[in-house]
Amino acid sequence: MAARKHSGRKIRLIKKQKQASAVPAWVILKTKRSVRTNPKARAWRRTDVEVG
Repeated sequence: MAARKHSGRKIRLIKKQKQASAVPAWVILKTKRSVRTNPKARAWRRTDVEVG
């Protein structure tokens, strides 16, 4: 990917990066471990991001 990205693309990539983060420990405790993994988790190498 180009080093010079337009701001819209960068914002969308940042949003996807935030969505791919792990579930916080307090959420796992609050839900008694029924929620452990993030369903939107995405590895940067495995799956591509559709950001136009």
